[in-house]
Amino acid sequence: MSLQTQLVVIKNGAITLLQIPESFSSSMLTSDTVNQILKDWKEHPMRVPVIHKVTVNIAVGGASERLEKAAKLLEQLTGQKPSIRRARKTIKEFGISKKQPIAAVVTLRGSKALEFLRKAFHAVNYTLKFSSFDEFGNVSFGIREHLLLPGVRYDPEIGIFGMDVAITIERKGFRVIRRRVKKALSIPRRHRVTREESILLLEILFGVKVVK
Repeated sequence: MSLQTQLVVIKNGAITLLQIPESFSSSMLTSDTVNQILKDWKEHPMRVPVIHKVTVNIAVGGASERLEKAAKLLEQLTGQKPSIRRARKTIKEFGISKKQPIAAVVTLRGSKALEFLRKAFHAVNYTLKFSSFDEFGNVSFGIREHLLLPGVRYDPEIGIFGMDVAITIERKGFRVIRRRVKKALSIPRRHRVTREESILLLEILFGVKVVK
């Protein structure tokens, strides 16, 4: 059992750390930054980030036949029936009309999210770009071909699809805070996860390497 496997736990449908390591060598962050984050997590357990959800998206434009295949593929890969997204506006250059079905999407939580993330990181060689992390700690990256996912074989009836993966990372209790705050108000900055915290979390949980 790897160190990453030992440190992963699912609580209330979210993926997080079972325990905070005493130290860690980051591929991107300085030792001072890592130590500061680990100290904060140990002193304030509610500030330890969690992976709230993983969204997987296959966009096909206006091709209805490919959309059906993409939806079938997503269900095979995730074990969850996808929803169909429609275009918000007309884009003549791409032959897309408003409200036309253009993408298949699944939102994963808990064990399904964990299982898929392990395969997704394998597909990108456990490497993410620094630019994949936004200022609030959310992560987005692409998988060029679904055949890069471990255990997947080519099916000529489906073909080959690329996909986008979005990881939503929040602090514990963030959903409660979000429900209590009026929509007109913004979430306080202290309740937001930082880019550095998300980098460290994924490095510890999955052994990913972050590069410029």
